[in-house]
This record gives sequence, structure tokens and C-alpha cells, in this order.
Amino acid sequence: MAWDLVADYVIVGAGSAGCVIANRLSAERSLQVAILEAGGDDRPTRNLSQFMSNLMIHVPVGYARNLKNPQVNWNYETEADASCGGRVFSWPRGKVLGGSSSLNAMLYVRGQHADYDGWRQLGCEGWGWDDVKPYFLRAQHQERGASDFHAIGGPLNVSDVTETHPVSDAVIEACVSAGIPRNTDINGGEQEGVGYYQLTVKNGQRCSTAVAYLHPAMSRSNLQVVTEALASRVIFEGKRAVGVEFIQNGVTKTIQARREVILSGGAVNSPQLLQLSGVGPGALLAEHGVPVVHDLPGVGENLQDHYLVALTYRLKPHVLSVNELTRGLRFVGETVKYLTQRKGLLTLSAAHIAAFCKSRPDLATPDIQFHILPATTDVSNVGEGGAMELERAPGLTIAPCQVRPESRGHVRIKSPDPRVHPSIVANYLSDPLDREVILAGLKLGRAIAEQPALADLIDHETLPGPAVKTKAALLAYAKMAGQTLYHPVGACAMGRGPGAVVDPQLRVHGVEGLRVADASIMPRLVSGNTNAPSIMIGEKASDLILGKTASSMAA
Repeated sequence: MAWDLVADYVIVGAGSAGCVIANRLSAERSLQVAILEAGGDDRPTRNLSQFMSNLMIHVPVGYARNLKNPQVNWNYETEADASCGGRVFSWPRGKVLGGSSSLNAMLYVRGQHADYDGWRQLGCEGWGWDDVKPYFLRAQHQERGASDFHAIGGPLNVSDVTETHPVSDAVIEACVSAGIPRNTDINGGEQEGVGYYQLTVKNGQRCSTAVAYLHPAMSRSNLQVVTEALASRVIFEGKRAVGVEFIQNGVTKTIQARREVILSGGAVNSPQLLQLSGVGPGALLAEHGVPVVHDLPGVGENLQDHYLVALTYRLKPHVLSVNELTRGLRFVGETVKYLTQRKGLLTLSAAHIAAFCKSRPDLATPDIQFHILPATTDVSNVGEGGAMELERAPGLTIAPCQVRPESRGHVRIKSPDPRVHPSIVANYLSDPLDREVILAGLKLGRAIAEQPALADLIDHETLPGPAVKTKAALLAYAKMAGQTLYHPVGACAMGRGPGAVVDPQLRVHGVEGLRVADASIMPRLVSGNTNAPSIMIGEKASDLILGKTASSMAA
């Protein structure tokens, strides 16, 4: 067939992992590399509307403005979730260079060492903590400096918050009083404890994988970056992937992959594209008239996500929170501070304080993560386009989640048309253990708020409110008030069992010339936020593709 474009390696998806792979493969100047992205460039353009959307990518606090912005966001929605009262959940996913690393809250969390050792135990040899640690280090430039668990000189900048806050400091004291130890580095030797989050922020601006990896590589003559390119299917000759069909400006085009196709679309796009290409559950493909290349039942299954439930508090009138900084003269002052010092409100993430703790004392490692911020969202006044707005009165949010959920969902195509979003079933809180752990998290969150360091600052609990006391009432609140933490993984799970989609080399079972490298390959969700692990996956995938090992890395 006549191809419109040709490359050695074709990467589908310029997100947290895809940008990493594009950089690392194109560093080999003998290779021709192409990366397809359904969205556009992440940098400001002359189009005013797009300029503002892209500007809000790079100003950290701007993430709240792009939560439902169709210019940079897939705006997925789940099916009605029977386990949460039939609610439909919004799932933002990045549709722009950098993918979800251009939309996320910039929290740098690796998860627990035991998470990766658990992957190895599940048959994913080469993915234990000692195996993946070098790739976390290779990616990183930690502003604190190098140590046993951190490195300098990598593309991804990791920094501390630009400013602490008196209420956040009080939260740390309250957590310690409640039995959670201090921990100034949740990405160090032990995750358990409380401290300020680390951020993928550099000089007061977001450090997405587009910024860290892709932009520096785009001047290379052997790298093609193709934007506004919606992949419609992987093209096979027999059972070998030989290219990708995509739609750009309404025109169907093709690109040949002389060596391999690498899917890096994430936990929704990658399983969807496999299914559209004839790799997936045979009955599902037949239902939608997709010719079966390989019947692979696990594609789209094993979907996991973190489910967050917030406790909110009204602070006493004399206590200043983040809420009041977003309006009037205070906001003017914060804007000036940002423009002159790259500090303050505009560098803020969705959470200030991290706390990892155990729901039961007999556990080996924490199973609860708190996202805590001296701010509260005005749920009655959602801004244009779904933007997050803060309340006017001072507030505090203490939000736990179960870091290793047992509940499982799935992603399944609803049409052979790639423009039709797939069916996403989350099944939050469908497993009894997840319900028990979230109840323990809410109970502990209230205990933190009752400690003297915070009790003197709090006027009253606003959600769920002091009247909600019984286990049944708290569970009902959790089902009706909880939200995604934007961490879908697992729908192209790595492993060797009957439900596995890729092997430990990230090669898709049953076909040739095709790999998946993104959060969808996680067999189990890590104990924390997923951007840093996705970047690690991109780093390790690059070496797997090139036939390198961690021991062969340049110093």
C-alpha cells in the first residue's frame, strides 16, 4: 500500500509516557521516530481562545480552568455507576501535547516500593522496585539535590511548594497528634507520614512531559510530531502491526512503522484503539463489526482508579485560607507576586499536604492517602466550562482515598468509529474492602480535624456535616459525594496470565510489532498519584524497545 508517512517507530499518544519515549528513541539519530497526538500543541498560539487554554496549562493553578475544556481535554464520562447511586463521573484526560501531564495537579508521587515488588510477584519480571528505581532517577531533576532516592540532571523538574501556609502547617501538627509521623520526603525510603507534596513545577511553571521531554527533542530531524491526528486503527499484515491509520483535518491518512507501533494513549485510549484494531475480546469486536486480528479477552478489563471523598470545614472568620486569595485586592497581589517572583497562589496545586497512613495497625504499609488543602470548592457555582471555583469564606478540605482499591471496571468500544467515546465502567466502591477503607479514612480525617492544632482554627464541619455520624450514613455520603482522583490504570494489564494484555517487555500478546507503554499496563494501581510512575514506564519502555538495560545507562 502507499503510505502517507513513514517512520521506524510510531508512537500513538504524546502524553506522560509517549513524550518520554519520543525523546529517548529519537536520541538514536539512526532511527526515524514519529509521534501522533489527537490534540494540538500545548504552547500559546495566536488564536485567543486557544492561547488562554494553553496559558492555563503552564500556570500551575490553571489546571482548575481546564478540567472540562474541550480544547485540551477528552472530557470522558463514565456509565452510570450502580455502586454509587447511578452517578455519572467526569473523567478529564489530556488531549494536547503532554497529555494528562498538561492537565494534572502536578503532584510528584512514586508510590510504595512494595507496589513494584508486587508487580514482579504477579509475573512481571524486571518491574520490581530495584528494577524501576533507576528509571525514576534517570527522569528526575530534584531541586533538593541528589540522594539515595533522588537524582539531579534529568528532564523532569521536581520541586517543593513555593510557599507553605499557616493552616497547612497546623494540619501537619494535627496529623502528628493523631498518630501520623512527620515525613519530609514521601518519595524516599518510607512513604508513611505527613508533609508537603513535591511538585513537577519549574520556576513557577508546570513541567509536563511535553515541556521536559518533547519540546527539547522537536528540533531533531529524525522526529516527526504530528498533532490533530486521531488514530483510528493499527494496521496489521497478518498478525504483525505495520502502521497506523489516523484522521487529520477530516482526512484519513496512514503512517508506516518499519519496526514497531507503540501505544501510549493511556488507560482509556490504548484499550479503545486495540479493540478498534481487532485486538480484544472477540465477542465485543464481533458485536461492532470489527474484524478480529487476535482474540485477547483482557483488553479493556482490569480498570482501576482512585476514589476520593472529601471532608470540608469552615474556618473561623479571622483565619485566612486560600479561598480569600482568589478575589479582589488579594488576588491582584498574588498575581503580581507570581509575575515578579514565580511564587504564591498561582503556583498552587490541588493539594498542599500529603498524609499516608494505615486503616488498620496490622498492615505492613499505608493504604490511605490524604489530599489536604486550606481551600474549599464552591460546588453550587461551577464556573464556565466546568472550571473549579473556590468559596468566598475560609475553608479546609481533608480528602482520603483508598490507595490500592480492589474494585474493577472496564473500557469497551461502543462503535467502530474512533470518534465515539468508549463505554467506561468504574465500579467505584463495589468491593467491600474499598468501602471499609474509605470509611476508615473519613473517620481518621475527622480525628485529624479534632486535634488541638486544627480545632482552634475550625468553626464547623460543612461536609458531610456533624449530623452524619453512623457507618451507614457515612457510606451513603461517600457514594454520593466521592469523585475520581484522575488515576485510571490497568486496562492493558502487564503479565502472563489469561487476563494479561502485554508481557513484561510490553509486547502485546498474540501479535508482533506492537507494544503498549502507559498507565494502562499497570497490573495493579500504585499507592499514590500516577504521573511519576507513568513517566517511569516511558523511560523503561524506551530501553526495552532499544534492547538496553538499566545497568547500561550512562552515568
